[in-house]
Amino acid sequence: MEFLILGFFTGLSLILAIGAQNIFVIEQGLKKQHIFLVCLVCSLSDFILIFFGIFLFHYFIQYFNSTIEIIFNILLVIFLIHFIYSKIRSFSPKAVFENQVENISKMNIFFKTLGFTYLNPHVYSDTVFFLGNFSKNFILYQKILFGLGASIASFIFFFLIGYLSKYLSDYAQNKKIWNIINVFIISFMSLLTIYVILEVVN
Repeated sequence: MEFLILGFFTGLSLILAIGAQNIFVIEQGLKKQHIFLVCLVCSLSDFILIFFGIFLFHYFIQYFNSTIEIIFNILLVIFLIHFIYSKIRSFSPKAVFENQVENISKMNIFFKTLGFTYLNPHVYSDTVFFLGNFSKNFILYQKILFGLGASIASFIFFFLIGYLSKYLSDYAQNKKIWNIINVFIISFMSLLTIYVILEVVN
């Protein structure tokens, strides 16, 4: 049981950091756009990557080098730039919150969620590499409990921020408030993009 608790708090401490994926989940909650789908995809993805890291860490690490990390970072930069551009294009003082929600399909949100998850190198560093490396000396049942604990933390966190944002969205049904939120999202994603570009350059 102690390994389940250890996995839970270790996973929670990693996922609490504000990142592009978490911002995206919060945004979808505020918009009330397919929240369950978004939270489920993020949670299941974490589950898969956590156990991938736990059981295949010693095989996978030998194939992971700086070149692959650069490729992931470049893909993330391209994705973030496209996301920022689409947010700027849709930004309007006259934009109506409800109309924006109706035009987003479930498939569109599904692929966006996959993009924010699997094109983010920090997801791999947290789940596959950190948790996999951390648990490499555990015996099998301890690894399973550790992985389950970390996965439970992900499920609770994503569904909590998703549905908490949905609850708070009643206060965001105002174009001025939503435009402020959009400015924050664009600013944060821009800073994140600059950070990733600096990582690639260095």
